Amino acid sequence: MLPLILLVDDEEEILEFLERILSPKYSIIKAGDGAEAIKLLGSEAIQLVVSDITMPVMDGLQLCKLIKSNVEISHVPVILLTAKSTIQSKVEGLEMGADAYIEKPFSKEHLLAQIASLLYNRNAIRQFFASSPLVHIKSMAHTRADERFLETLNEAICKNIEDPELDVEKLARIMTMSRITLYRKIKAISDLSPTELINITRLKHAAELLAAGEYRISEISDRAGFSSQSNFARNFQKQFNMTPTEYMHIKQNELKKESK
Repeated sequence: MLPLILLVDDEEEILEFLERILSPKYSIIKAGDGAEAIKLLGSEAIQLVVSDITMPVMDGLQLCKLIKSNVEISHVPVILLTAKSTIQSKVEGLEMGADAYIEKPFSKEHLLAQIASLLYNRNAIRQFFASSPLVHIKSMAHTRADERFLETLNEAICKNIEDPELDVEKLARIMTMSRITLYRKIKAISDLSPTELINITRLKHAAELLAAGEYRISEISDRAGFSSQSNFARNFQKQFNMTPTEYMHIKQNELKKESK
């Protein structure tokens, strides 16, 4: 599926122009003002917003501020378009949390490159988090709201990590969120399902224990909430491309080198 982009402008001609530029590479949904955009953000899995600043009902700055302060949608990148070229207007847009600020008139290539860069960078960060044993979940946060959400989420999983039955239903109750909202938020930030994120959090906790070298692998498997040591070893190798034993030896060798 192509990434879904929300275009927001009160001028239909501008919306059609942007759609022609972007539709070959992205799925497009459109809104005529910020208030309409907020409704769509609550119901659609939007991956990026391109919005004009000057609009009736709710302008682009207000829209951006609402997006970045709402934990359910704060992960969505926002590109603001404006005819204003003053430094003050740029500062104002960035202070509202905009990820990019593009002056009109702009080139097609510039807009496409900015969108591609934002989406690529976020994907790269997600992949780095998933493939690196000791990288914290907060590395995927792009806003303060995201950081707070991820800290709370990580704490919820870690407090219940020894429970092999921990799943999205239990996690949603702990987070006081609906299952659908939690799923959408986790998927949007990490490109993982809640079940996959719980599993990776278990593996990262196990990696910390392996690096400390204070427990046997069988004990670590239990402490991380895996049903068996073989299941733990299989998951660890699949996620990090090495066995728990290999990882433990690597960390022990690193400690020996540091102590010399």
